[in-house]
Amino acid sequence: MYQKYIKRILDILMSLILLPIMLIIFIPVAILIKMEDKGSVFFNGSRLGQQFREFKMLKFRTMKENAPDIRNSDGSTFNSDNDPRVTNVGRILRKTSLDEVPQVMNVLKGDMSFVGPRPSPLGNTDKYPEFYKQKFNVKPGITGYNQAILRNSATMEERMKNDYFYANNVSFTLDAYIIVKTIVSVLQQKNINK
Repeated sequence: MYQKYIKRILDILMSLILLPIMLIIFIPVAILIKMEDKGSVFFNGSRLGQQFREFKMLKFRTMKENAPDIRNSDGSTFNSDNDPRVTNVGRILRKTSLDEVPQVMNVLKGDMSFVGPRPSPLGNTDKYPEFYKQKFNVKPGITGYNQAILRNSATMEERMKNDYFYANNVSFTLDAYIIVKTIVSVLQQKNINK
């Protein structure tokens, strides 16, 4: 009942409440991104969502235009405090997690939820163990269990375990816990990079 109906209603209500705030954030962030390198304001990457459906995930661009996609040996996204691909504005956006704000539009559209496993990039499904594919039974989230407790410091094995746990334990209580833990983690600027 919660996962099928109530969670979606809460997502829509929260999105509508946050839209005016998002617009206030958008204007100065867009100006700063444009001033730094005159590139595009948004990153619009293809991701896999619920039931393996492909969608375009929206973020503020934090890297230089056409930066190469670098992966760690376990397939996770490479990130570092000294990543030369990241712009100066991008570093601030990542530390504060403001780069994720445009995903409110993905939530409103129904591709994502506020809470759920992070969306997966395309092309990795053949590498996923069977148990991990259960994460695709739920909508991906702006934040999730993994982000709440480990943010970006998790190994791929830890991410899989945490996403599996969430997909099999979705509840209002768990979602509320994840949101509170995420806010604390962002404010403390913990585990921004591996």
